[in-house]
Amino acid sequence: MRFKKYASRLVAAFAALTAACFLLAAPAVAASNKPEPTQELLDNSTCLGCHGNEGFAMPRPDGTMRNLYVPVEKFEKSKHGPLSCVMCHEGITSIPHKEEVRARVDCGKCHVDQKEQYSKSVHAAEVARGNTRAPTCSNCHTQHDIRSPSEDTTRLMITRNCGGCHKENFKSYTDTYHGQVSTLGYAYTAKCFDCHGNHGIKRVRDPESTVHPDNRLGTCQKCHTGATAGFVTFQPHANTHDFERYPYMWVTSKFMIGLLFAVFAFFWLHSALWFYREYKDRGQHKPITHVLTDELLPKQGKHVRRFGPYWRLAHLLFAVSVMMLVLTGMTVFYADSKWAPIVADALGGARNAALIHRVSAATMLGVFFIHVFYMATRVVPDWKPRDWFGPNSFVPRWADLAQAIAMFRWFFGRGPRPTFDRWTYWEKFDYWAVFWGMAIIGSSGMMLAFPNVTASVLPGWVFNVATLVHGEEAFLAAVFLFTVHFFNNHFRPDKYPPPDIVMFTGAVPLEEFKREHALQYQRLVESGELSKYLVDAPSRPMTVASRILGLVLISCGLTLLVLVFVGFFGSTH
Repeated sequence: MRFKKYASRLVAAFAALTAACFLLAAPAVAASNKPEPTQELLDNSTCLGCHGNEGFAMPRPDGTMRNLYVPVEKFEKSKHGPLSCVMCHEGITSIPHKEEVRARVDCGKCHVDQKEQYSKSVHAAEVARGNTRAPTCSNCHTQHDIRSPSEDTTRLMITRNCGGCHKENFKSYTDTYHGQVSTLGYAYTAKCFDCHGNHGIKRVRDPESTVHPDNRLGTCQKCHTGATAGFVTFQPHANTHDFERYPYMWVTSKFMIGLLFAVFAFFWLHSALWFYREYKDRGQHKPITHVLTDELLPKQGKHVRRFGPYWRLAHLLFAVSVMMLVLTGMTVFYADSKWAPIVADALGGARNAALIHRVSAATMLGVFFIHVFYMATRVVPDWKPRDWFGPNSFVPRWADLAQAIAMFRWFFGRGPRPTFDRWTYWEKFDYWAVFWGMAIIGSSGMMLAFPNVTASVLPGWVFNVATLVHGEEAFLAAVFLFTVHFFNNHFRPDKYPPPDIVMFTGAVPLEEFKREHALQYQRLVESGELSKYLVDAPSRPMTVASRILGLVLISCGLTLLVLVFVGFFGSTH
C-alpha cells in the first residue's frame, strides 16, 4: 500500500514537472510556428532593395548565373510601375525566397482576353510541346519595362523582339520600306503584328491567320485603303539568295550586281589611268597647248559658248534634285547606319523626307521630260539622215569606240592623246545613262509611289523587284556621279583647280575649247562659223559666283558620297 502511495505521488510530481516544462517551452514553440510574412509586408522598396542593385544574380540549374537586376527607373516609368511586385510574383511571401517561385507569373490574371487569345496561338502550341524557345509574354513585351502598346517606342521594341526569334524574316522585313522606316525610329509603317496579329498569331497556312492568302488582302487594306488583288502576291520576306522561292529576286539581284561591277570596273579603271597619264605628263612638263597660237591671238580673251541659259538652268535643277534624292533616298536605303536617323530627324522625320523625295523626283522628271519634248519637237525634226550620226549628235557611233581605244593607248604610252569633236564618248555615256536611270529609277519609283495603281495591273511581286532595282540603281547613279562624273569634269589634273564652271557660265576660254574639242574647233574654223559661237568672257562677279556655286555643289556631292560609302560598308544589306 505504501508503495502504491509513493508511486502515485511520483507520477503526480512527474506530471507537474512535465506541465511546467511545457509551459516554459510554449513561447519558443509558438515563435517557431509563427506564420511567414504575407504579401502586404513585401512592398516594392523591399523587393527592389535587392533586385534593384545592378549585378544581383542567382544560379541556374546548369550552374550559369541568371541576372535578376530590375532597372528601377524604367520599372517605375513602365505601365506596371504603380503596381506592387508581388501582384505578379505572388508566390513570393518571404525573404529570402526560393528561386523557383520567382517564375510563377500569370499575366492572364489581369489580361484575361489576351491570355485567351494567346492560348490559341502558334506560340502557345509550341510552349505546350515543350519548346523552351517559344515566346511568352515577356519575350515580346519585356519584363520590367512594359509600356503601352499605343506608344511608338513600344511598337518598335516589340518589332525588334520579334526579330530575336525570327532573324531571317526580320532581316528581310528591314529591307522593305516598312522595315526601313521602322529602323529609322518611326512607327507609322506596318510592323510584324500589324500583319500577323499579336496575341493570337497563327501559322500562315492556318485559314484563320491574318496573312493566309484568303485573308491577306483584307489585312493589307487596313493600311492601304483601296488595295487591289495584286497586293496578295507581294512578298514582305522575299530575299535575293533563295532561288527556289524567289527566282525573280535572285535573277534581278545578279543582274544588278553584274551591272554595278561592269560600270565601276571600267570607269574607275578609266579614271585611274587617265589621272596617272595626265599627272605624269604634267610632271614631265609636256605641253598641253596653253600658249596662244597665231590664229588665236586676234581672239585673245574670247570664250566659246557651249550651253545656253535654259540648258544651264536645267543642269542646275537636275543637279540639286538628284542630290536631294540621294540624301533622302539613301537615308532610307541605309536606315541601319548611324548617320541615317540623324539626317531623318534633321529633315523633320521620315514623312517629311518622303515628301522631299517625291518633290525632288518630280523636279528631276520634269526637267527630263521637258528636255525630251524639246529634242523631239525642235531639234530632231530638223535633222537630216546624216545628222543622226553626225558630230553634233549624241547618238553613239563607231568613231567613239575608236577614240576610246586610242585613249587607252595613250594611257599606256602607246600613242598620242586623241582629239575629240563636240561630244566625247564619256559625255555621251553620261547623257544616255540619264535615260537608263529615268527608265529604271523613274519607273520603279512611280510603281512604289502609287501602289494601288500598280497592283491593279501588275502582280504584287513587282513591288519586291521595284524596291530592289530602285535602291541599287540609285546607288549606282550616286556613286557614278560623285566619282566618275566629278573626276571627268572637275578633278582631272588638266582641270585644276576645280571646279569647271562651264555649266554655270555656259562658255569656255577659246584656248581650252581648241584643246578639249579640237575636231569641232577645226571644223568651225574651216566653215567660217567660229565667230557665231564667240562671246565675251564672263564678268568677274559671274565667274566668282559660278566658282562658289560649283564648290558648294561639289562639296555636297562628296559629302553624300561619304555617307553612301559609310552606309554601304556599315550596313547589313
